[in-house]
Amino acid sequence: MSDCSTYIESNRDRFLEELFELLRIPSISADPAFASDVERCAQMVANQLTAAGAMQVEIIPTEGYPVVYGECMVSPEAPTVLVYGHYDVQPADPLELWDSPAFEPVIKKTELHPEGAIFARGACDDKGQFFMHVKALEAMVQSDALHCNVKFMIEGEEEVGSAHLEPFLEAHKEKLAADIVLVSDTGIISNEVPSITVGLRGLSYVEVEVTGPNRDLHSGLYGGAAPNPINILCEMIASLKDEDQRITVDGFYDDVVELSREERTAMAEAPFNESEYRKSIDIGAVEGESGFTAPERMSIRPTLDVNGIWGGYMGDGAKTVIASKASAKISMRLVPNQDPDQITELFMKHFERIAPPSVKVKITPMHGGQPAVTPTDSIAYQAASAAMESTFGRKPVPFRGGGSIPIVASFEQILGLKTVLMGFGLDSDAIHSPNEHYGVFNYFKGIETIPLFHKHFALMSQKQ
Repeated sequence: MSDCSTYIESNRDRFLEELFELLRIPSISADPAFASDVERCAQMVANQLTAAGAMQVEIIPTEGYPVVYGECMVSPEAPTVLVYGHYDVQPADPLELWDSPAFEPVIKKTELHPEGAIFARGACDDKGQFFMHVKALEAMVQSDALHCNVKFMIEGEEEVGSAHLEPFLEAHKEKLAADIVLVSDTGIISNEVPSITVGLRGLSYVEVEVTGPNRDLHSGLYGGAAPNPINILCEMIASLKDEDQRITVDGFYDDVVELSREERTAMAEAPFNESEYRKSIDIGAVEGESGFTAPERMSIRPTLDVNGIWGGYMGDGAKTVIASKASAKISMRLVPNQDPDQITELFMKHFERIAPPSVKVKITPMHGGQPAVTPTDSIAYQAASAAMESTFGRKPVPFRGGGSIPIVASFEQILGLKTVLMGFGLDSDAIHSPNEHYGVFNYFKGIETIPLFHKHFALMSQKQ
């Protein structure tokens, strides 16, 4: 494996520049205006896989954006690892809050990244992370150090819910046959405390619209009698949580799995400094459900958050109107046993029920995903743990993440495969936000660790 490390070290500059080329493409799947860029990004991913040594590289169409597939098979007797990632990114808005252009990657030093961090949309989520696997494949091929069969499935719709990926899995079960799925779309506790994500929350995402009068009204002539949809929407949203920050949707907590005291004690062993957390996002205090710590609120408890709200006049100056409509986007993060379709239905019934008769309500489900828990007693997890222990110098901590990767549950339901979530990002990397970044240290630590995962997974598989 030293030859592999030597190859990585001698190609650092090129590995960075090739990632930069990928980051320069604004592959925003949510906005149709960027459709050609998303397609162009898929082609670049395919080209990079081919250059790294993958064979049978294909850009496979779906009803939405294509999936890029490639494989490198070393032996029928070797275990097979299916690598999943996504080449689409979140919109960069608001653009004015970026310190440098979102699609012009630059390296800047930060307090947490003294070696420098790559600032660009998609740097961490997920281009920088899936590209580690492409470069690790190249290093293993060039160093004759590839011990597993490797398949790649890199999609272009993760940021909009992966709506077409389940049909893709159903249609390509044989092509995607493997022993384990390996995903780097998560993070570690810190660069000093490595961790492996063993749980993800699910997601229910809806858009709500409240309509009052049939047109915008003069607030002087009509104010006081006509319903104001913006006021009403704000009141309805405020009622979705009680004084203990518990969600008031009827039946919302019915299926929530409550962790035992022993499990919560084990979770508390992961380091968390509340003062540093508050400082990192510049807040005066943490908030959340009573009776739970901040790390618990961010991982093992469900949440409800407004992700956007609009209505009425939002231009410069004053315009005294009562808006005809007001809208909001609302997401609910879910924990094991909560079904996203059921939660969406419960929310819709509740929101319609609490609307006053003066307005009409429209609720549009957007997308969702199942929560997932991954086992820590599998040889794949043990291989990931051994690999990270080798490169970080300490054993990684099993850690439940607060985010969602809906396809993880689909891998198990459709392909019958468990997933190892071996990501290298940090919570402070500002994914989905202006100034998203990814540490140069983390990028190369991933490229260095991934070949060791394949080595340990192959050895452990032989012993079974």
